[in-house]
Amino acid sequence: MKCDYNEFVDSVKRKTGIDLNLYKEAQMKRRLTSLREKKGYNDFTSFFQAMLKDEKLFDEFLERMTINVSEFYRNPKRWEVLENKILPRLLKQNPRPKVWSAACSTGEEPYTLAIIMSHFMPLSQVSILATDIDRAILERAKVGFYAERSIKDVPKEVLHNAFNKDVIGYTIKDDIKKTIKFRQGNLLADRFESNFDLIVCRNVMIYFTEEAKHELYQKFSDALRPGGVLFVGSTEQIFNPQTYGFETEDTFFYRKK
Repeated sequence: MKCDYNEFVDSVKRKTGIDLNLYKEAQMKRRLTSLREKKGYNDFTSFFQAMLKDEKLFDEFLERMTINVSEFYRNPKRWEVLENKILPRLLKQNPRPKVWSAACSTGEEPYTLAIIMSHFMPLSQVSILATDIDRAILERAKVGFYAERSIKDVPKEVLHNAFNKDVIGYTIKDDIKKTIKFRQGNLLADRFESNFDLIVCRNVMIYFTEEAKHELYQKFSDALRPGGVLFVGSTEQIFNPQTYGFETEDTFFYRKK
């Protein structure tokens, strides 16, 4: 089955540009084997052929290969640092900062960014690019509906101002939705835009190999303007930031020199 999986990896890369070799093999193979067996395919060859004919199955594959566990204000203390220290400095340099939420999953992260930025400027002036490889997840993010679990760290005042409550959950308000431009993107394969003031990429790089992380940190550095900041997840500390032209501004915040 090892050979069968390797052929699957090669086929996916040729067809989609997604290189599964850049992810930790044991984790990825385990998740995809589970999906393959659940869908009733005995091997990866037949599973791949089915994916080519069934867009819904292909979207399920994308959703399974990405880890879509997110919530608003995840690790709240880090968002406090962003609001109280990082953003005020960035806004002095550029009152209309260029912001990117990379690997945005179901939208909690870019919407949190928009809410925090609205404390400094009118929502009509907030513009955030949000990308993810998974089309199905992006569609969910655009709807902006969340269960109780996702909003457990949202301050009560923000919950009142930014969300509409219904019987089974919460929907982000339209004026906040309008600040986000959702777009499909592959971090490992795509070329990035440039001159970002802030890039937020949290809790996704832990699934990549060291080689892929190295490439990605350099791409993020190249995409930032001098003085711009990369904000990473709480398990993704960069131990040699100078390698990529960064210096540590705060824990998990890296400023481009």
